[in-house]
Amino acid sequence: MFLQIHFLTSYHATLLNRDDAGLAKRINLGGVTRLRVSSQCQKRHWREWMLERTDLPRGYRTRHFFNRIVKKKVVEKGIDPELAHELIWHLGKTLLTAAGDKDALDKETLAMKQPVLFGNPEANFFVRLIEEAAQSEDVKKAQELITERLSKKNAKALMEQAGLDDPAAGFEGALFGRFVTSDILARVDAPVHVAHAFTTHALDTEVDFFTVVDDLAGDETGAAHANDMELGTGIYYGYVVVDVPLLMSNLTGCQRSEWLDQDPSDARKLLELLIQAVAEVSPGAKLGATAPYAKAECVLLEVGQSQPRSLANAFLRPVEVRHPGDNLMSRSISAMAEYMQAMDKMYGHSGEKRFLAVNPVHSWPGEDQPLPLREAIEHSLDAVFGENR
Repeated sequence: MFLQIHFLTSYHATLLNRDDAGLAKRINLGGVTRLRVSSQCQKRHWREWMLERTDLPRGYRTRHFFNRIVKKKVVEKGIDPELAHELIWHLGKTLLTAAGDKDALDKETLAMKQPVLFGNPEANFFVRLIEEAAQSEDVKKAQELITERLSKKNAKALMEQAGLDDPAAGFEGALFGRFVTSDILARVDAPVHVAHAFTTHALDTEVDFFTVVDDLAGDETGAAHANDMELGTGIYYGYVVVDVPLLMSNLTGCQRSEWLDQDPSDARKLLELLIQAVAEVSPGAKLGATAPYAKAECVLLEVGQSQPRSLANAFLRPVEVRHPGDNLMSRSISAMAEYMQAMDKMYGHSGEKRFLAVNPVHSWPGEDQPLPLREAIEHSLDAVFGENR
């Protein structure tokens, strides 16, 4: 069962996503250069917005998990900081050595070489483990106890041992996955697949030159500072796919084949938040200088068993204004609808249920009737969960 999310969002003069040179990210499609927003950028902003709106435990993608999360909690429990440091270093080294890098954790700072995603349930389990080990008067025996407790071969077993039901890597890991090679920390495959968003039309940017005036310069002339930044406008097409059985498996620990037998409440809430975030949350740099805030004007939700397919090729030929009264958003909506209908004619309608939300100032040329976004979300999630129970 897949949930597909297609969206079109228009942005005014902004710098949504920069490359290493500070310029707007680009991609070539159909022989034409477009503006681009990376999937990493989009997911980062969606996660932060969702984090404030869910009761599920969070995750920490950081180099400082052991020193700023685990050690802080352990010391707050009343354990001697030096003993806590020694035991946490042993715990972290055991975990990360299993991932193939015996020098991945600095002994003095407890900082890792690379950021790793850990969930709050895992943090709580590690704190509980350090508390238990610290009861031994012999540091070596305490370390042996930690090694023994970490002999389980995956995070699911660790959580079962700790009596915790929440997803080990937090809701971020359950949605966007966690890649590790450790036998102890379980790799979590990502059920949410996010494409890089790109403009439906040719790149349109200019370099904005700006200056800063010194308020206390007196009779001095000229600018106190001068710089420039690239600004662009565009209609962006974005695409997200959710593998619902895998999401249920990540959240509950069930087998994929058993997803229909699980309580869907957490998954439904997360998917509702995800769709809202996709439609409403703007990625963007230069917030103070560009106010890069916009909401999608077209959101198409598809639910079905067939392999997902992007509608990106609707824009191989860049969208252009053809007639007086046309605009790029209306033309982009029409291009997406016409391409989808053409694919249906080629392959036959594969049975996906479609739910559409479109700003009423634009028309949808297909047979699907637009709904308010909240209704479209509710109907799509009913199609995923409700009719299967």
